[in-house]
Amino acid sequence: MASIQGEILKNVIKRQNYFGGDNIDLQQLRDRLERMSGSVKPHRNVQVVDVDAASVPSEWLIPQGSPTDRALFYIHGGAWSMGSTNTHRSLVSNLAYLSGIRALSINYRLAPEHPFPAGLEDCITAYEWLLRSGVSPDKVVIAGDSAGGNLAFALLVTLRDAGKPLPAGAVALSPATDLAVTGESYKTRRHLDPYFANLDTTIIADSYIADHDPRNPLISPLFADLGGLPPLLIHVGEYEVLHDDAVHFGERAVAAGVKAKTVVWSKMFHVFQMYAPYLPEARQANDQIAAFIRSLMSGEVAAE
Repeated sequence: MASIQGEILKNVIKRQNYFGGDNIDLQQLRDRLERMSGSVKPHRNVQVVDVDAASVPSEWLIPQGSPTDRALFYIHGGAWSMGSTNTHRSLVSNLAYLSGIRALSINYRLAPEHPFPAGLEDCITAYEWLLRSGVSPDKVVIAGDSAGGNLAFALLVTLRDAGKPLPAGAVALSPATDLAVTGESYKTRRHLDPYFANLDTTIIADSYIADHDPRNPLISPLFADLGGLPPLLIHVGEYEVLHDDAVHFGERAVAAGVKAKTVVWSKMFHVFQMYAPYLPEARQANDQIAAFIRSLMSGEVAAE
């Protein structure tokens, strides 16, 4: 059963009709998201420091006393076309604080100005910069939400296929893994989803896909060979059109021999973890994520 706060938030989000149906003004959405995020502050015990990660604009979120030999590498969501380190600063700083490690949050190039593979290329560039800075890959955890979860999985597949060092593991919150939109939850849970009930979800991804095949495994990681990936923790809300994207990816990862755990949060919505200041389920989820990250850093088996 969802908390009272959760029920209230779902109703508020649905009434806002954030995406405005099928007539999207992208610049208005970008501006609105940035304005809304400006009122949410980072964790008070986390320092924010701008950094150039090999020409990828980024920022360090540094908890007091955190070690310099490990890092959370965070890729923000926003449908590949909006969002920034600013919009996700509260969430990422909270995860950094709870995990006790620095987080590198990156600003990858956005569609439609920069469609696939530009955003993924920036993720690769920034990840390799992080390793060159002296952080060992086994002391890095990649994380991302929504489109950022998609990019996190695509980054893992790219690194594995290139024979490059993989991180200790990855966390994905409400990841979009199937841009071919084959999951039944796009239909069966649409009326439950407070964000996407009034929107054709294919519209969100079209500008990112451009003229590529949506089943390309680096666009839709659900269709990738998942063997050899590091441990994964996947969170998704029960009331999400992306429910099947997350659950089916987790199932395919386990079938490929990956230590992967998928948690479906009862009556929760898209990236509810961002609402930790108000939502008990978000605080519980973030504590679980932080425990997973700490277990990876200590070398424990963290997902199964």
